[in-house]
Amino acid sequence: MAVWLISASVVAGELEIESDVVEATLDNGLTVLVLEDRRAPVVANMVWYRVGSADEHSGITGISHMLEHMMFRGSEKYEPGEFSRIVARLGGRENAFTGRDYTGYHQVIGSDHWETVMAMEAERMRHLKLQEDEFRPELRVVQEERRLRVEDQPNSLLREQLMATAFFNHPYGQPVIGWMTDIEAYTLEDLQDWYDRYYHPSNVVVVVVGDVDADEVIAAAEKHFGAIPSGNVPEAKPRRETPQAGERRITVQAPAQVPFLMMGWKTPVLNTLDSHEDAYALLVAAGILDSGEASRFARELVRGQELASATSARYSPFARLDDLFMVAAVPTSDTDVETLEQALLDEIDRLAEEPVDDRELERVQARVIASEVFERDSVRAQAFQLGMLETVGVGWRENDRFLERVREVTAEDVQRVVREYLVPERRTVGILDPQPMDDEEAPAPGPYGAPDLDGGYPEGDH
Repeated sequence: MAVWLISASVVAGELEIESDVVEATLDNGLTVLVLEDRRAPVVANMVWYRVGSADEHSGITGISHMLEHMMFRGSEKYEPGEFSRIVARLGGRENAFTGRDYTGYHQVIGSDHWETVMAMEAERMRHLKLQEDEFRPELRVVQEERRLRVEDQPNSLLREQLMATAFFNHPYGQPVIGWMTDIEAYTLEDLQDWYDRYYHPSNVVVVVVGDVDADEVIAAAEKHFGAIPSGNVPEAKPRRETPQAGERRITVQAPAQVPFLMMGWKTPVLNTLDSHEDAYALLVAAGILDSGEASRFARELVRGQELASATSARYSPFARLDDLFMVAAVPTSDTDVETLEQALLDEIDRLAEEPVDDRELERVQARVIASEVFERDSVRAQAFQLGMLETVGVGWRENDRFLERVREVTAEDVQRVVREYLVPERRTVGILDPQPMDDEEAPAPGPYGAPDLDGGYPEGDH
């Protein structure tokens, strides 16, 4: 077993952030990350598996999410639902999530009980019991989840179909929850195969943040996970996207109150770039367009020209594969979608043609940095950030480089990446064409809807 202690200090304005992460690798390949935070007697325990919808193939899309549900339906030691009942009895909270690049399970619990939940996670990593009488009811739950969160949500439906249009043979083009025809055809054997392929220590990152002693956590991880065989995770096939030869457009007709517009440009991420500059410049560009009331979309399109009632711009450098720079907007009642689309593109063109002034750039950088700093007040948020970075392959150390790299972005960097990446031949446009609704009280869509913005799938109760 190898252990490393890494200390880092980053200054953001007058606020200094210190992180002391202890990393250990067990002999079976399992990675352990520990961050001591003794401000409250609370601990976040997370187990991350390096498998998500990007690992799936046609016919079993959504199987990672289905297996996430089944992880709560019993193991050799625990009856169905008992895992959750024990966590609740100990005063903790627990849940799970599935994304394109990972599946995660977590508990937030008092510092007297973190080893109990760690041991429970180790048990279901090795001894999950997949039973037909538990599988069938849970399958119906997932089908209903898809209906409620995607098919009955017009903005979510638009996003799903835009992703499928933007990506032909890239795995991010398939939904995390899966296509309904695939969900309906799952078998218990499909789930067992997925569990046997990917739920191995060599494919896992365990993250513990909070009121703990790092040496004790690593010793406990060795005790509970160390005897589990490493396992052989299959090597992923290179699913490189077919080059895009021009703008793609899609119209989705669905019952809705108002139209909705979404655009996405194919962009690289930290994992697919030789250096970090372009990724962080794209992140700042998204902030310039939409990061609060002073950002350009809000100032020019919402309050100024009153063309949009809501806007959004989103880019994340943290993914396993190339992704999309996303822009979305809801037109006002007096605005047609074509006018709004052109106004959004005009703002992007202005970003390419005119350098951002120092004051605006510094404001956006400060806002991005502040958001990162405030998140670190939560043990769960700290654990999530460490686990996500490590699991997608960027590495948790990027957490301590983040603030400095945001501050290094220049106006010229922003201009360069907008000119290079936010161009028509990389663009996919999606328009929601609202159809008459049976239920007049159904909510109007807002930017992006139910699926979270990095392409993952929201946590659900089990």
